[in-house]
Amino acid sequence: MIVWVNGAFGSGKTTLVEELRSRWPQALVFDPEMIGFVLRQIVEVPSGDFQDLRQWRRQVAGMAAGLVEEYGRPVLVPMTLVDPGYLDEIFGALGEAGIDVHHFFLEVPQDVLVQRIDGRSFTPDDPEKDEQVRTWCKSRIAACSAAVGAMPRNTVLLDGRLVPEELADAVLARVGA
Repeated sequence: MIVWVNGAFGSGKTTLVEELRSRWPQALVFDPEMIGFVLRQIVEVPSGDFQDLRQWRRQVAGMAAGLVEEYGRPVLVPMTLVDPGYLDEIFGALGEAGIDVHHFFLEVPQDVLVQRIDGRSFTPDDPEKDEQVRTWCKSRIAACSAAVGAMPRNTVLLDGRLVPEELADAVLARVGA
């Protein structure tokens, strides 16, 4: 099975996955951003968002399915994915591979997201780049918030203001782990 933790930047996806991993040691963690970083080294990303690359979406679905099939363990995926077509493409490929996907979306008010993003450091050795990343993350908040209504019907909405322990309790109860 795959447990996909979705939400805007700053919603707590990585923190929740870390909490899940500490309680569910057999689970693997797969961060699709790594595929994006690799692709950026190989090809140009005209839009600036590697999710727009069909190759990224194909590789993410293939890697996630491969991890489940090869290792027979649950896979935790912390990744913002709000474009309905991209969600359908990736989740559809996983479904065709016979893999159950449990999709959770962390809802967090916009002002809290801005506060969390402003409090993070993405590239501590490069303050200019750090600010560019923060600006980009904040520019995506509205689209992420608006996407909640377009999530697949089996998406479980969670209050991302809850502490990670409470969120992990809810996820683990839902997936039966």
